[in-house]
Amino acid sequence: MNHILIVDDDPIICRSLRRVLVSEGLRVVTASDGHEALRRLQEHAFDVAVVDYDMPGLDGLRVLSQIREAQPGCIRMLMTGSTDFPMIVEAVNRGEVLRVVEKPFAARDFLRHLGEAYASVRRMASVRQAQQKAVEESERSMLEACLREGFIRMALQPIINADDGSIFAYEALLRSSHCILDGPMPVLRVADRHDMMHELGAEVCRRAGEILDVLHPEVHLFINLAPTQLGDMDTLMSGLAPVLPHSERCAIEITERSRLQGIGGWEKSVEELQAHGFAIAVDDLGAGYNSLSVLADLQPTYIKIDMSIVRNCDKEPRKQRLVDLLVKFGDATGARVLGEGVETAAEAQTLRECGIHLLQGYHLGRPEIFDPSLHLRKAS
Repeated sequence: MNHILIVDDDPIICRSLRRVLVSEGLRVVTASDGHEALRRLQEHAFDVAVVDYDMPGLDGLRVLSQIREAQPGCIRMLMTGSTDFPMIVEAVNRGEVLRVVEKPFAARDFLRHLGEAYASVRRMASVRQAQQKAVEESERSMLEACLREGFIRMALQPIINADDGSIFAYEALLRSSHCILDGPMPVLRVADRHDMMHELGAEVCRRAGEILDVLHPEVHLFINLAPTQLGDMDTLMSGLAPVLPHSERCAIEITERSRLQGIGGWEKSVEELQAHGFAIAVDDLGAGYNSLSVLADLQPTYIKIDMSIVRNCDKEPRKQRLVDLLVKFGDATGARVLGEGVETAAEAQTLRECGIHLLQGYHLGRPEIFDPSLHLRKAS
């Protein structure tokens, strides 16, 4: 607490408070009205703002409300000759004012109010930290339960050959039956926050191994990889152990939005994957900003065109030309191009006319939960 803003149209009060606070070793900035105070906010970050209520133009409550928006960590104190106004009570209840100082006041009383306000903020910060720690511990415990107690499931969505409609592969999609972490995004967010992507990836691969053990030997499996897993090759390969016997039938999907350049050692990990027989698939091509560089870096076996390009491609010639170019690129580099998110027969037919190799989407088959006994039930 060392940088304080004093706002009052009474110069005597401003000078008095400045003198008291400076004598305590604090840095003080004064403003004579609300507009000047808001200009000061653009110049400095304040620990405390002490604002008079009754000022021309912008009153103290409006000033403190804008301070809360601009600098939410600033301790906001209102000076007023009366605390009976309902609007002041409401502002306190909303959290726009953290403390009200009633005029007139002695210097030592003001310093006491200031110290109490600061102590109150520190107590609230301590409570928030304790609450956040409890939430984090609870999240980690729930994810560990998901991994330990079998809540993680895999749903399979078919990928078909565009020329004859036969099933070429399935994509293994993360699902969870946990009562709170009840979907792929909650699970992934918690795993990312708690640096547990490798543990989650190992469980996904264990489930994928079960699938490959009973899947028709000519059918492939696409497995999604978290970008951070590429940063630790040894741990990655350990997690992939359950699918290594089937590596020639596995495609590892790497999203082109994953900012690979920021992950140290990813190139060696990709080389290791390919050396073990895994195919590489670039996912969501066209959804990010580095599509062409990722194609050049990864030299993928499969290129998955994002659904944003597939959607309504039958009605938009520019999308058709883009698909046509990507197919030509795939043919030239030995990569198979897959259109994902196909939802209509017209989209599927248009992609076929563009020469697409593989198709995936709700029109062709929805994800279904894998059951180890090979009974599939519809995913919720």
